[in-house]
Amino acid sequence: MKLRRSRGACALLLAAGMLTALPPTAAQAAPIRHEAENATIVQGAVESNHAGFSGTGFVNGENVAGPYVEWTVNAPAAGTATLALRYANGTTANRPSDISVNGTLVADDRAFAPTGAWSTWTTSTLTATLQAGPNKIRATASATGGNPNWDFLDVEMSAPTTEYQAESATISQGAVESNHPGYTGSGFVNLDNLVGSYVQWTVSSATAGTQGLSFRFANGTADARPMDISINGGAPVSLNFPSTGAWPTWQTVSLNTALTAGANTIRATSSTANGGPNLDKLDVTGPGDTEKPTAPGQPSCTQITHNSLRLDWPPSTDNIGVAGYDIFQLGTQIGTAAAPPHTLTGLQADFTYTISVFARDGSGNVSDSSPEVTCRTQPAPPDDPPTQPGKPAVTGVQPTQATLTWTASSDDNGVRAYLIRDASNTVLHTVTGTPPANTAQVALECDKTYQLHVVARDSANQLSTPSAASDSFTTGGCGTVPQAPSTIAGAWDIPWDISWAPDGSFALVTERDTFRVFKLTPSGTKTQVGTVPNSQTTGGEGGLMGLAMSKTWNGTSDQEVFFFHTSSEGNRIAKMNFNGTALSGYTSLLQGIAKNRYHNGGRLKFGPDGYLYATTGDAQQTSHAQNLSSLNGKILRITKTGAAAPGNPFNSRVYSYGHRNPQGIAWDSAGRLWSSELGNSSRDELNLIQSGKNYGWPQCEGTCSVSGMTNPKRTWGVGEASPSGIAIVNNTVFMGALRGQRLWRIVLNGENVGTVNSYFNGTYGRLRAVEKVPGASAIWFGSTNSDNNGNGNPDVIRRSNIQ
Repeated sequence: MKLRRSRGACALLLAAGMLTALPPTAAQAAPIRHEAENATIVQGAVESNHAGFSGTGFVNGENVAGPYVEWTVNAPAAGTATLALRYANGTTANRPSDISVNGTLVADDRAFAPTGAWSTWTTSTLTATLQAGPNKIRATASATGGNPNWDFLDVEMSAPTTEYQAESATISQGAVESNHPGYTGSGFVNLDNLVGSYVQWTVSSATAGTQGLSFRFANGTADARPMDISINGGAPVSLNFPSTGAWPTWQTVSLNTALTAGANTIRATSSTANGGPNLDKLDVTGPGDTEKPTAPGQPSCTQITHNSLRLDWPPSTDNIGVAGYDIFQLGTQIGTAAAPPHTLTGLQADFTYTISVFARDGSGNVSDSSPEVTCRTQPAPPDDPPTQPGKPAVTGVQPTQATLTWTASSDDNGVRAYLIRDASNTVLHTVTGTPPANTAQVALECDKTYQLHVVARDSANQLSTPSAASDSFTTGGCGTVPQAPSTIAGAWDIPWDISWAPDGSFALVTERDTFRVFKLTPSGTKTQVGTVPNSQTTGGEGGLMGLAMSKTWNGTSDQEVFFFHTSSEGNRIAKMNFNGTALSGYTSLLQGIAKNRYHNGGRLKFGPDGYLYATTGDAQQTSHAQNLSSLNGKILRITKTGAAAPGNPFNSRVYSYGHRNPQGIAWDSAGRLWSSELGNSSRDELNLIQSGKNYGWPQCEGTCSVSGMTNPKRTWGVGEASPSGIAIVNNTVFMGALRGQRLWRIVLNGENVGTVNSYFNGTYGRLRAVEKVPGASAIWFGSTNSDNNGNGNPDVIRRSNIQ
């Protein structure tokens, strides 16, 4: 069969092994009407004294701000809906209304203009995302004139469309680039100028049937660049990609095709020597798969040795099939498996592992967590420990660092690490490798005398005899140094965040697992002022996390306090009132932030621009981080109502993306935003956050220099950091370390990092909350030793002056 090629979009159907042309279609459900008189009505009445209404009447709300009508709308599946509000406004003034869906504001002060008479009805239309099942759609009067008269709400569900970025696909003879504006995601694919270069997507479908494919592309040449489109390896058919006039000009060509249930491969292959166009993304319209697998059952451990164990669990189920399982030790992924059981190898000897399992399907949907299981590996079998390292020589002594070099150890099974310790046996630095280097630059405190020694560790976790101590040496003095801290208040239960009142007279403190909020004065007076309703834990790191007091809080005309907390459906940003004595009221401002046992993010802070910034983790589903339609794996920038702040780069709440689990945020004196981020198994990060930038996760952990992705300004091994809160004093970042159990000091030089060293190594345990004291060169910092990763000791908030 010979196909005629056109310069416009070509629509095709794969059926009975053949592709035939037909016009593109867009599946659309018929609108469903929801009369206003049948909705929930607050401060309003059903009337029928103006003609032209539908149903049995209309709703006339009171002429004040706050009255609302709330419809309950059942959606057969999650997706985009067109909402048509029929109304009449017989006044001469606009009657604005806030439109929210499931508590999330989707239209702020939406205008409902005069219609000329109360019997003249018109329709205002907007789009919103609905969840599968019941949805609450509320129209609330936002001005003193009240709402217009409401007649009905029509809801029309669009066929779900799933976006697949080209840069995340399989690429042959092409590269990801970002040098032409207008692309979506983190870049586009520039294919080599030859026959056979291709981009191949893996697309999952919930059911078999015809679906629409739309390829977004740019072609800045004068000639068309046709491509062969093949589905699941079938016979290809040519699709024309005409000239778009310029490389920054993007267009779409579409086709219809039959997909099978489950995973499908869609390959676009260049068919001429000119190569293909620049490909931005593929949109698939049809019954995409959004159903996540069921949670795996209770794991169990058997066949435990010193470095391995056999993990088994009741398997998950899924509508299109489970593709694999991800295995986590607390919040760190340590393995993957096709199916249970699975043997984990390379484990640490005589170590307690707290393991959970997640299932994922071919669409990238990830299940909820399995229950946890605790398993301890056996002690290492008898083995010869490493030989004693040589006495370290010290060179390059500076105020915050020195270089050590020593004679390497040897071991029958291989040396895997060197631990550099001070005279009190605190580990200051760890060198790893196969084998590890026998030299290291060690971060040190200013104006302090040291004698350091080195201990070798082998693959069986055995330690050598410590080396002889180095000669004594003293580092030089430097400014902005944290001084010995004083205790502000103790007896805390996982204090997660600290937020100061604008005048510095007190701070509010959240407790993660109790959901309590305390008022804490500089003198140490600690008073509970309430709890945050609708809060839940996750059995890991979720619960009541960040808080931010309004920058103009005064306890009277402005009482607003904002919270980030876990709730039944996910993580939320909410608002309460605080009059200086007690919390009251509760309003959910933003939902739809996925939760999980770990990786919840959770920090809230107002920026110099007056908008609220929030950090969100990837919720242990790595695909969230690169998905700009997801609120997870992001830093968000929102208004006090929860709406997207003006000027955001993607016209959404997203400010930056590609994050795994960012927790600390703070601004330097030039207004630059810095953020600390927990890595997975190798590198933690300090990032300079800029609008619209992609910070790489999951493609990158630490520095990777991938086109279109932004490298961190400083990284650490996860054993010496696992950072959480940060504060900036005199353009120096002070960063709390959880697993590293220290306070890192990071001097900023404009957009770069200068000297880096740490304080209080191992002295106060796990450090999470770090906050600058208003009007002072000082910080408060809190420990979280009472959490599930700590030693169980009650937590303390301390003050350290910076001198």
